[in-house]
Amino acid sequence: MITDVNKNDSFFNDLSPDHTSPYVRFPNGSDCTVTAINKRWQHLTKVDTKITAHVSSLYAGEDLSEYASNIENCIGTVKVPVGIAGPIRVRGTYAQGDFLLPMATTEAALVASYHRGSVLISKAGGCSTILISEGVTRSPGFAFNTIANLATFSHWVLLNKNKLSETAKQTSNYCQLIDIRIATEGNHLYLLCDYTTGDAAGQNMVTIATQAICEYIIANSPVQPEYWFIEANCSGDKKSSAQSYTSVRGKKVSVEVKIPEKLVKRFLHTTPQRMVDCWRMSALGGVMSGTMGVQGHYANSLAAMFIACGQDAACVAEAAVGITRFEIRNDGALYCAATLPNLIVGTVGGGTKLPSQKSCLDMMNLPKENQARAFSEICAAAALAGEISIIGSLAAGDFTSAHKSLARDR
Repeated sequence: MITDVNKNDSFFNDLSPDHTSPYVRFPNGSDCTVTAINKRWQHLTKVDTKITAHVSSLYAGEDLSEYASNIENCIGTVKVPVGIAGPIRVRGTYAQGDFLLPMATTEAALVASYHRGSVLISKAGGCSTILISEGVTRSPGFAFNTIANLATFSHWVLLNKNKLSETAKQTSNYCQLIDIRIATEGNHLYLLCDYTTGDAAGQNMVTIATQAICEYIIANSPVQPEYWFIEANCSGDKKSSAQSYTSVRGKKVSVEVKIPEKLVKRFLHTTPQRMVDCWRMSALGGVMSGTMGVQGHYANSLAAMFIACGQDAACVAEAAVGITRFEIRNDGALYCAATLPNLIVGTVGGGTKLPSQKSCLDMMNLPKENQARAFSEICAAAALAGEISIIGSLAAGDFTSAHKSLARDR
């Protein structure tokens, strides 16, 4: 701690650059053969052999060549337990049916909570889901010597949207440029390129398409920027942002369910009124603490399902934002709704083709058409199930006891 600075005579030396100690570089590469992996383990001489066994033994008898396009410097795999919640009944624009929810997590009580919420939603007849909009954004940035040149450049880009769309389409059969928006700051211009990407999450796809667009712009624009970058951090990639609620990144989904009072009492041991009271106080607490949106714990279900189903787990940083709302209807029923504007998900490409992850996707029995859209609706439904369960637990006063019994007393 900073209060201990003067107690250590070697403080300044400890924090100075070290150019004398030998630096042994770890052998890099994307080769996932047993020989390559064993070679990497030979460099981990300081790792306890018991720890080594827990990781390296997992590739024994397994062909890790399947992982080669997903990892560098591979040394093996780690196991994360997978549980099943649900099934949850979804009545959506793309997801129709009862769906199992594979969840990979080390957090006790998590799957149990989502299972309870899923059963309650299903007993109420299921939740309604609507995919509002979709689009994956990449935001290259351009710097100009004057704002006059910026304006000329901007005008030219907007006039040539069709040509830029054709350029993007040449990079992939599934990538389609649907809009180009412009944001400026001084002599900096941010080009917000929005794409649809089929059943793929699409981050790599839109990067390649945007590179082609930028190269076309540089080759043909009447005004040249002083410099430009393929991504200028205006897209919201892997971070929560305020623009989520007025636009979309990935898939924007709304979900709702109406739960009769008797079911609330039976499954959650509380009342709709007390749940609304708890939600209201939690919502205001979120406002006071400056959270991005109003929700309890979207990250729990999204992280668990993303890991199990081969999604980009880092996208939870942007996907786990949204708004949850509880109301009491005239008949005393509890109305629950959630909107998640940033669901970056896919059912092809990336980690979805790996053996375990593909199996988790397969067990969900997604429809043959529009799988990623259906998956996004199921993710939103799962998030709402978790919101209902946690608010119910807090309202009933059994939140602590549930975690104690499931996480500590077993």
